[in-house]
Amino acid sequence: MKENALTAKSIDFAARIVKLQNYLAKTKKETIISKQIGRSGTSIGANIHEANYGQSKADFISKLHIALKETAETEYWLKVLIKSEILKPEEGASLLDDCTEIKRILIASLNTAKE
Repeated sequence: MKENALTAKSIDFAARIVKLQNYLAKTKKETIISKQIGRSGTSIGANIHEANYGQSKADFISKLHIALKETAETEYWLKVLIKSEILKPEEGASLLDDCTEIKRILIASLNTAKE
């Protein structure tokens, strides 16, 4: 089965979040936020992947909504890490861009699925 672009992007993003957690641990900057962003950032892709195997259109839409909520949470934690100077703006910008791109694709996918 060919992997769709959203699934591929979410897997790549989750891998970057895992690397961020490892970076925070190595630099002794690990906080409760690093655990939170780890959960929400990896959950995005898990819910997208699960949506692809939904039992119905409603189940598919529900899983994509959960992924969208996790994307919003991850975006929030990234902004907090940058604002609190745990991450430099240039370090967080690329992650924020990827998160925003996934969010936009999810919104478009949800709108299409609801039509």
